[in-house]
Amino acid sequence: MKNIAVLGSTGSIGRQTLQVVKNRPEEFRITALVAKENHKLMLQQIYEFKPKMAALMDANSAQLLRNSLESHIDTVILEGEDGISKCITESDCHLVLNGMVGMAGLVPTLVGLEAGKDIALANKESLVAGGRLVMELAKKKKADIIPVDSEHSAIFQCIGDTPISQIHKLILTASGGPFRGKTADQMKKVTPSDALAHPNWNMGKKISIDSATMMNKGLEVIEAKWLFGLETDSIEVVIHPQSIVHSMVEFIDGAVLAQLGNPDMRIPIQYALTYPKRLPSGLPRYNPVERGRLEFFKPDTENFPALRLAYEALREEGTMTAVLNGANEAAVELFLSKAIAFNSIPVLVERVMASHRNFKNPGIEDIIYWDGWSRKEIAGMVKKDGETFCY
Repeated sequence: MKNIAVLGSTGSIGRQTLQVVKNRPEEFRITALVAKENHKLMLQQIYEFKPKMAALMDANSAQLLRNSLESHIDTVILEGEDGISKCITESDCHLVLNGMVGMAGLVPTLVGLEAGKDIALANKESLVAGGRLVMELAKKKKADIIPVDSEHSAIFQCIGDTPISQIHKLILTASGGPFRGKTADQMKKVTPSDALAHPNWNMGKKISIDSATMMNKGLEVIEAKWLFGLETDSIEVVIHPQSIVHSMVEFIDGAVLAQLGNPDMRIPIQYALTYPKRLPSGLPRYNPVERGRLEFFKPDTENFPALRLAYEALREEGTMTAVLNGANEAAVELFLSKAIAFNSIPVLVERVMASHRNFKNPGIEDIIYWDGWSRKEIAGMVKKDGETFCY
């Protein structure tokens, strides 16, 4: 029986993780649940999975949860960052699945590693903003980081025990999002509902917008560098509209291994939970005849410059990747609130990056500071020159 703490339990990854756990009650036990503020869904999850502890980041939501909980349920309800940390360190979990959204997931990843917990990582910002810190701590504590993102799970499975010296390059696949083939001019009037309509995947709002701008794939390039230890120029992105090939690894002899499957996040989630073994999932199987042709194209970085910006930030490393991430998160929030145009997201991110003086080898305090700085820069730019960024 593997005890699991699920961070971000009310989000897309968290809900799918609980579906996997529900189908394997003999394999997994939920000992802690963590979310931001959705106390109503958290209440349902507590009744179903009966965790030892649960925490909501928002204090008011945590109190509402306490008030709603029936007296015979002995789950301890906590709140804030301290409550999240206790769910990781005091819930008797063996594995922490981090499905939190954004920079909020970085500190919990570090807390889990410091406690010697293995991490099933779906929070890409942990590695985008704090890659060096995270990987060094994992090595020091001899803790495993098992990727949950379908692309990184694919690479993880293809590499296996192969030494990095025998790998020529990683090939990350991208669907191209809802606007594949569109020009910047054609995307001028894109609305949030347009951008949220991903053709293949059912995801949360933030990652769906990132997929539409191609920033998501850029963030995954940064993740891949830290997870697998390859240099930036050895990580390639190709557009694959069908989302069947989840990524590929090319070895030094020219052989290429790929991991294929239907676009269903429950498959890589289950693998992360059961690693190093595999179990039947009960999910629909990939049928190559029914699915038909698989296509691959070069990414369009002229009309989707976010991917280019991520590569540039990764070559700089230091605090530049944290600034890229923070600026992007702030810009995506503004777009979702209809304060800026879709095309303005990468424009704003690039301006913030250009105004940042990079700091090499940052500590956690530096990363948090420059993340906050980048968000303030975005807000200031929009306040000062708002019409430039509007629809």
